[in-house]
Amino acid sequence: MSLVVFGIKNCDTVRKSLKWLKEHDVDYQFADLKTEQLAGSTIEHWVNAVGIDVLVNKRGTTWRQLPDDDKGELTLPRTIHLIQSHPTLLKRPVVVKGSEITVGFNEAEWQERFGG
Repeated sequence: MSLVVFGIKNCDTVRKSLKWLKEHDVDYQFADLKTEQLAGSTIEHWVNAVGIDVLVNKRGTTWRQLPDDDKGELTLPRTIHLIQSHPTLLKRPVVVKGSEITVGFNEAEWQERFGG
């Protein structure tokens, strides 16, 4: 089953994640969020699977730089719009393996989920 890692090449956590996958001989595809816009349906699926609080990084620079009007209640349509407009709002990496979605990098969790 194919593993897809969504992230940004210059993100430290994404680099650490990709290095871990290579060291554990896990095949993956990389989707660069800077060059590939996510479909609204993809974001909606992720929100339904893991929740907005897991998916959106409210501690990052991108969130802090948003106008206050954009930081209101994160409804699904608003969340989709914000992520499409500012992909760096996503906690990274987002890893999709079949129907499983993993957000962020936790070595112990990755060992269990992706083996190696």
